Amino acid sequence: MYFIPVYILILFAVILIDYFAGLQIARVDARHKKKWLLLSLLGNLSILFFFKYFNFFVDNINHLSIYLPFLKTRLKHLDIILPIGLSFHTFQAISYTVEVYRSNQKPEKHLGIYALYVMFFPQLVAGPIERPQNMLHQFHLPKKFDFKLFYSGLRLVLFGLFMKCFIADRLAIPVDTVFNHYKGQWSGLSIVVAMLFFAIQIYCDFAGYSYIAIGIARSMGFTLMQNFKQPYISKNVNEFWSRWHISLSTWFKDYVYIPLGGNRKANLIFYRNLLIVFALSGLWHGANYTFITWGLLHVFALIVFTVANKYFLKIKIPSIISVSVTFLFVSLAWIFFRATNIGIAKQMIATVFTSSNNYFKLYTSNDVHGLKGTFLGLPFWQFILTFMLLPLSFLLDYLVSNKKHLMLYQMPKVVQWSFYYLIIMAILFAGVFDTKQFIYFQF
Repeated sequence: MYFIPVYILILFAVILIDYFAGLQIARVDARHKKKWLLLSLLGNLSILFFFKYFNFFVDNINHLSIYLPFLKTRLKHLDIILPIGLSFHTFQAISYTVEVYRSNQKPEKHLGIYALYVMFFPQLVAGPIERPQNMLHQFHLPKKFDFKLFYSGLRLVLFGLFMKCFIADRLAIPVDTVFNHYKGQWSGLSIVVAMLFFAIQIYCDFAGYSYIAIGIARSMGFTLMQNFKQPYISKNVNEFWSRWHISLSTWFKDYVYIPLGGNRKANLIFYRNLLIVFALSGLWHGANYTFITWGLLHVFALIVFTVANKYFLKIKIPSIISVSVTFLFVSLAWIFFRATNIGIAKQMIATVFTSSNNYFKLYTSNDVHGLKGTFLGLPFWQFILTFMLLPLSFLLDYLVSNKKHLMLYQMPKVVQWSFYYLIIMAILFAGVFDTKQFIYFQF
């Protein structure tokens, strides 16, 4: 409501449609259940299409009109702003009616409780995308203040803020410098550095938000699902998607991939299922061909891995090689995710793999957007400091994902609070505070 007050009506519409659809699905016979489920899906997806994809649809129709003479009228864009986190709470609402339809969840009769399931504020705008089986029963349980949960939750919030303000937003400075001002002037090494920085930035930005959401919920006595589990130590792309944005990947698995037949069908059907899931996953992230291409690149990698693993890879590859290759592929694919359009992404990829005399140049000697005399928009000492954040982000990822930070509980109080004090001081005095929002708010 702070963003655009009238947009609260979107949430009310989603809540009312799915609340009554859930009650009817449990009440009517099997033949009519599907009608109520389709009504729920149509209501949710229509709202999502209108706000997120209508202008994208218009662009494609207008492009086709050039080649199809009977499409004479050019459609106009709607002057609308995408509601924050629309894709997240839409998918969470869909999971409710689908689970009621599958008889895995009893319909929630209390409208206020169901509204709370959709509007639970810690994870409303950027997940994790929860399931009714995990959340609805928690809202019925009596809650009492628990200092240990409160303390544990605030610690996760602190780690999340550190990942966001100290790591992600500082890495964003050189990333934005390269991607937002790209006119073919950056060297291959500059693009590689920006690519690696963005890989860490988007992880610390999104995982940081997830830790904040999980921590706030925990401090109030609620448990949210884990959304990340050290994705950059994955040995292949398949493993990466079991560790990255877990709530979304499992959503697509349960509600799209498995209903299509999963991997139980012939190879061509299996590949088709992967293609559909990752094309939809790319489209979920944004109405732009850059996101669709990013999804399709992951499909290609998954198919190559599946075929190679089945027919060729009979020898054990050292973990350091498989992890490095996977990380480099994922990082290269992030270029399409971050670039403003396909053309720029292709130019940047080409520059990375094209040798030239200034390939290793990082220092900006030309006066481009006031960046002369900097290293990707940063003074030298800040550039070196930013590079030092890469191993720090992996260390923090390891500690939180494996709950190694719980070892602090076993240390003297003075050690614990000294550590927290250092993190708070790092955030306050070395964090970046400006207008940057969480990256995934736009989805």
